[in-house]
Amino acid sequence: MTQGLKRHVLRQLTHWEGAAERLDDFEASATPEAWASVERRVGVTLRRELKDAREQLKREAAVVRAGFSAAQTRPEFERLDRQVARLRERYMRTELLVDFFVDAVRSRANPELGAQLRACDVMAHRAISQGLEYLGETVPPVMTYFKPGLGAAILRWGTPLWDGSLSQIAAIKVTYHNRFRTTALLHESGHQFAAVSGWNEAFQLLLVRELSQFGTEIAEQVASWATEIAADAFAFAHSGFAAVVAVSDVISGTDADAFRFIPGDPHPIAYLRVMLGVEMCRQFYGMGPWDELAESWTSLHQVARADAFTGAMIGTILPLLPRVVKLSLLAELPCFRGRRLADLVDPQRVAPTVLRQMQREAGAAAFTSSHWIWTECLRLTALSGLRFATEPELGREILKQQEALMVKLGQLATEHEVA
Repeated sequence: MTQGLKRHVLRQLTHWEGAAERLDDFEASATPEAWASVERRVGVTLRRELKDAREQLKREAAVVRAGFSAAQTRPEFERLDRQVARLRERYMRTELLVDFFVDAVRSRANPELGAQLRACDVMAHRAISQGLEYLGETVPPVMTYFKPGLGAAILRWGTPLWDGSLSQIAAIKVTYHNRFRTTALLHESGHQFAAVSGWNEAFQLLLVRELSQFGTEIAEQVASWATEIAADAFAFAHSGFAAVVAVSDVISGTDADAFRFIPGDPHPIAYLRVMLGVEMCRQFYGMGPWDELAESWTSLHQVARADAFTGAMIGTILPLLPRVVKLSLLAELPCFRGRRLADLVDPQRVAPTVLRQMQREAGAAAFTSSHWIWTECLRLTALSGLRFATEPELGREILKQQEALMVKLGQLATEHEVA
């Protein structure tokens, strides 16, 4: 009886022990070209993280193997069987970690896509670092990757991973359909900036305190959306109206989409989210094409068609949006060393009039000149987004221009790194 149990445990142990050894092959499944398109600091950090995860798994397997070598009695083999089961669970968590990051690297296998993602790396790093460097905070390594789906996402630096370790990089998912309208990248970068700076917690407390006069429940509801409102404000500060209209285009749909309210969801009701972006534009830029966007939403999605509860909530929160904009962009906060987000990232630098002036000054060189692309990639992206919003008849041409910019920016990033 004991001999049969011993063989059972040995078979399972050998299987998961060997699987742990073969995890090394995962890293090799991403081509050298794909790895080469990852920024050096990110690549070194990521390879070390993957190695540490694999080595920890192997160490745990070695402990179980040592126990097996010393075991003689049935109770010992029964205990080892439970240890092997835990080893299996540990393997599966480690496999998820390795697969996630290596799959992200594999999305760079095509040279052109690799260059586009390298451009996204640059833009995300610049967006995050602009405020964090002033605050004296660590700027985390950032890697972007392409995936299908509707919305972007981020696995933040310092987030617990599947195996219990903390992520040593920020990994930002960029969707295929939106890869040339990269304001969602800035939204996700805003999540990382907020997490490092402590803005999320400070902003949530600020919303509760400043909105409580309008009712505790309303204040707490708006505050529950603090992380997403902050990320939208961050994207707006970096790209202006482009960020607002890009959000609108992604979340636009039926009345059910516009008025969907999910308790506990950190995202505001879509209708309110678009109107909040419109209010950001109005406060910083006055009248403009965002008014047309608001009119489209109010005519296509009449609040009277929402269910009674959601309609009442929207009706109560809409008048508060100007105040929410001020609290998100113009409130002096200790986490910002007494400054405002608009001081760290000035939305006026991406005002439509300023972007159009930049376009006139740069002329045809704006999207071809290495100097312009390298120094003004974020504002040129904001300009592309503004033009796509206001000149949809030229949409295909504008997106091709932005695509060329991103390929060039990715190539420049590689050249600067080699130099």
